Amino acid sequence: MADVITMPRLSDTMEEGKVAKWHKKVGDAVKEGEILAEIETDKAVQDFESEIDGVMLHIGVEEGNAAPVDSILCIIGEEGEDISNLLGGNTTAKVENSEVNSDKNDDSVEIENTANNNSGEIPAGVEIINMPRLSDTMSEGKVANWNKNVGDQVKEGDIIAEIETDKAVQDFESEFDGVLLFQGVEEGGAAPVDTILAIIGPAGTDISSLTSGKAKNSEKKTEKTADSRVETEGDEIDEADHSKKVEAKNDSGRIAISPLAKKMAEEKGLQISEMQGSGENGRIVKKDVENYQPSAKTEAATVPQKAAEASAKPVAVQMPTNFVAGETTETPNSQVRNIIAKRLSESKFTAPHYYLIVEINMDKAIIARSEINALPDTKISYNDMIIKAVAMALRKHPQVNSTWKADKIIHHGEINVGVAVAIPDGLVVPVLKNTDFMNYTQISAAVKDMAGRAKSKGLKANEMEGSTFSVSNLGMFGIETFTSIINQPNSAILSVGAIIEKPVVKDGQIVVGNTMKLSLACDHRVVDGATGAQFLQTLRTYLESPLSLLL
Repeated sequence: MADVITMPRLSDTMEEGKVAKWHKKVGDAVKEGEILAEIETDKAVQDFESEIDGVMLHIGVEEGNAAPVDSILCIIGEEGEDISNLLGGNTTAKVENSEVNSDKNDDSVEIENTANNNSGEIPAGVEIINMPRLSDTMSEGKVANWNKNVGDQVKEGDIIAEIETDKAVQDFESEFDGVLLFQGVEEGGAAPVDTILAIIGPAGTDISSLTSGKAKNSEKKTEKTADSRVETEGDEIDEADHSKKVEAKNDSGRIAISPLAKKMAEEKGLQISEMQGSGENGRIVKKDVENYQPSAKTEAATVPQKAAEASAKPVAVQMPTNFVAGETTETPNSQVRNIIAKRLSESKFTAPHYYLIVEINMDKAIIARSEINALPDTKISYNDMIIKAVAMALRKHPQVNSTWKADKIIHHGEINVGVAVAIPDGLVVPVLKNTDFMNYTQISAAVKDMAGRAKSKGLKANEMEGSTFSVSNLGMFGIETFTSIINQPNSAILSVGAIIEKPVVKDGQIVVGNTMKLSLACDHRVVDGATGAQFLQTLRTYLESPLSLLL
């Protein structure tokens, strides 16, 4: 019996999806794990895999078009199967349209739309790459770095450029083979979404009709780039050396794997670097993860151990500019910095903040952490313990795990804790999904992984969305107490200070104790003072008596 595949909901705010590219056409055989299409959501473009075997009988959304979530995306079944009952009798017309569209060039729709904005026709083999929409609020993108210059050979999967969105800097990969003929945005410059980012095609192709006056600028930039490769007289950079550098960059941990397979591997704690992909071009797909048998060496190398090793590596601190004594300088705002300013201002001026501060006795937490870290291949931080305690406290106080809307309050069923991470451009908040179901070692590994990738601009947009509560920790900088601005749409954020050794009173005696101050910022529209205070009392109990987390 035929299976109807509907438009998936790939992000929490997604209402419709756009088919950026079909990898299968009507009549093609489909296997489980194969990529059916690339779906453009309100966050990014994601691969969509088939979960069944069969034949593509119908395509419900043409390439380049959008459709609401849960509407018919395609139908897969047995060859020659009658699916008229699934389409309400309009099978013939729809299938014929699908077949006609499937015969077109994979990117004909995108090229036709772009061609309308240009006076010339698209030469054969030429692909026009537009500035992608990589987040729901992105209106323009900034090219932080070009990894390919005009005249360079480009292969499918090569990173063309690093695009700075309103959320983070993301690698942008080529989906085509050819030569980079044109750069539509200079390095450091910005352009609106859907404007020309680059043009790829056969070497020597005349694209002047597509670029108008921009082509000359591109040629000048190419000459300048070529000249800059010769650093000093006598220094030679041959094509072989250049290829090695590009190859090394492409092989620096970048593994071809589908989103579904990656998620399954993470849930199982498997190392994707040890897997062999059976998909297209060696891509790791769902069945590779299901059938993977780790070696003894792989089993011994646990996730927490690798995460600890990664965190031990020094991270270079990048300054936005060189400051000279006595000289006034200006630093242009990055997209990330502009959005941080906008979002924090909106939060501060729209949500009525109030703050609750409590001091925690950390003596038992210190002992508990020492005992946990004495176990083999285990290394957790105080921040990991705090995140776990926060998640468990939110389960007991669901009102704090809520969001204000104009006419209602949304009480979230999942507990997703956002962890503030400082980056050179400002601040990002990676999200730990279903934190209350994670143990200490899982939290530790996830935080170290995402914090490391945040600083190296490797976080994806969907890893920074969906938080229901946030934690900001400045204790490692010696800050004893501070207050934070709520990360909307959350209704509260916890600020964590340093653990301080100082005199405290115990049983009428002055002794040396270890204390830590927590500050809870609350949105008074959602969280009343008594509710916030009760949440902090529960959190205090969990941290001062770590064994209570087991109850």
